[in-house]
Amino acid sequence: MPELPEVETVKKGLVQLVKGSIITGVDVYWDRIISGDIRSQEFSEYLIDETLVDIERRGKYLIFLFEQWAMVSHLRMEGKYEVVPTQTPLKKHTHVIFHLKDGRDLRYLDVRKFGRMTLVPLGGQNNVAGLKTLGPEPLPETFVLVEFQKTLQQKKRAIKPLLLDQNVVAGLGNIYVDEALFKANIHPLRGADTLSLKEMQHLHQAIIQVLGNAVAAGGTTIRTYKNALGEVGSFQVELHVYGKTNEPCILCGTPIQKLKVAQRGTHICPNCQQLA
Repeated sequence: MPELPEVETVKKGLVQLVKGSIITGVDVYWDRIISGDIRSQEFSEYLIDETLVDIERRGKYLIFLFEQWAMVSHLRMEGKYEVVPTQTPLKKHTHVIFHLKDGRDLRYLDVRKFGRMTLVPLGGQNNVAGLKTLGPEPLPETFVLVEFQKTLQQKKRAIKPLLLDQNVVAGLGNIYVDEALFKANIHPLRGADTLSLKEMQHLHQAIIQVLGNAVAAGGTTIRTYKNALGEVGSFQVELHVYGKTNEPCILCGTPIQKLKVAQRGTHICPNCQQLA
């Protein structure tokens, strides 16, 4: 699943490619992609002659800002956008096409059809389900250490599933939670309220650093991820535990272990991240 760094990279590519474009028509081939009160027929009608003013990101969501509308797009597991000339033959799994006035298409492809697009009047995007409960962006200016520590002190849940639920901090997924917990030397099954203030501080710093480095690298390429420009990310070369089962820990040489936490494959160094 694309996580914050991948979605940020997609956003940057789309801004470069289609910001300022005018929509001349929209084809929806899989109605369930369109969620919310505005269904597929109205979705297509409302966007005709609209200019794409800008594209923003919030957590793992893309927000397309038009003159009168905002479209919230969640890529889920396999969703991706591509920009091609209109005459380009359709690829399998193409579900939504935005025809642009300059003779190009913005196409949405999704093998599993899990992605969703929600159209709302401009200004209402932060009230879309999923967005209104998001935690702060993992940036130094928005992700406040004291608030993070206060939240963790009040939670008895294991730290990994707590970080995955998006309410504490936005944008973290399986890959980057594993990497941040390793960097902070914290076992994913530790109860959040058992962490010391110092451990919470280290985790706070690790989240910011891991996600920041991944954004700079263009994300992590696992299986099918590419950005809107068709480029793969390079952060996979910097992963220390995720996908490294049985490889030696870069810090102590202990083989990396894979276990299940909250039904998710989870990678740890059993020496550097002790549960006790």
